[in-house]
Amino acid sequence: MKLHFLGTCAGTEPMPDRKHSSFALESGGKLYWFDAGEGCSYTAHNLGLDLLSVHKIVISHPHMDHVGGLGNLLWNIRKLYCVKHQLPAAETIDIHIPNMETWDGIMMILRNTEGGYEIPFRLQAHETQEGLLFDDGTVRVTAFHNNHLPPLKGKWQSYSFLIECEGKRIVYSGDVRSYSELDPVIGDGCDGLIIETGHFKIDDVYAYCKDKPVGKVYFSHNGGEFLQFPEAAGEKVRRLFDDSATVCYDGMTETL
Repeated sequence: MKLHFLGTCAGTEPMPDRKHSSFALESGGKLYWFDAGEGCSYTAHNLGLDLLSVHKIVISHPHMDHVGGLGNLLWNIRKLYCVKHQLPAAETIDIHIPNMETWDGIMMILRNTEGGYEIPFRLQAHETQEGLLFDDGTVRVTAFHNNHLPPLKGKWQSYSFLIECEGKRIVYSGDVRSYSELDPVIGDGCDGLIIETGHFKIDDVYAYCKDKPVGKVYFSHNGGEFLQFPEAAGEKVRRLFDDSATVCYDGMTETL
């Protein structure tokens, strides 16, 4: 199993060498996409990932720094199909998204692009709900709502995820209002925690994680502390976490 970090920046102004939040899990020859910030498919393609192997796409919440690259990802999958004359590995690409109006808007943009969006494969959007999203025998993903966004029309709009694959448990925080919201996601423990720092400080992450049954911490969706003072932030992470944490950067691949 590999984790490919495609965008590690919080919703800031454009930053050098960093795009908004996105990562892909690679297992069994398939890509499982989590969030789709701007430029995610560009980074993945130039990293050598095959976009035609995208199997499922999971969006944590409908903020622009998490969905701004979704339309382009789907467009690039179609473009590569046309260039390579090769169908995607999945006959149906499932997209799990909390807000169907956002999905409808993305599809409207695609259809209104010159040439339309005619494809010989299927896109199937699912409105995210609490609980098991899918278990395809390779990857199992369970959604847990958080309070980063308030409910809309009685439906939760923001989620964290437990990802189970190849005997490993990975927690993806998405964006949260409080790290305590991750307690039920971590449960009895996880091998990796991909945690956002766009709304918190390094000390906050350490205070939360130090007594938790967490293997490795991956700092992603990074905000001002990392982007404005990267050397000082990196030194603080090393001092507090030793080898049990990594500051993620765009194009980074981690093998678990």
